[in-house]
Amino acid sequence: MSGAAKPWRLSGDDILIDVRLTPKAAKDGVDGLEILSDGRPVLKARVRAVPEKGAANKALTQLMAKTLGLPKSAVALDSGSTSRLKTLRIANPDADTQAQLDALCAEPSS
Repeated sequence: MSGAAKPWRLSGDDILIDVRLTPKAAKDGVDGLEILSDGRPVLKARVRAVPEKGAANKALTQLMAKTLGLPKSAVALDSGSTSRLKTLRIANPDADTQAQLDALCAEPSS
């Protein structure tokens, strides 16, 4: 993905990922890269959980951990708890995690 827009960036020893979350979806999943109207890249994700009492946020962190093959404790919500646009923090990722994120973002979905 050299030179291409990507929704993740390094922050110290961690990775921050910008995500656009759709709650109350038919199924959980990560749908790839989306470029917002302001030009910002985000990773599209959807969860079945409702956006009440943090249920959708918890489902999102668990989905990302499972998708990237990480322990649940490695993925946390960094910002955006009440917004569709969120930032996730992955603690102490390895090079494989970065490669997996690049693969998830290979092509814009819209």
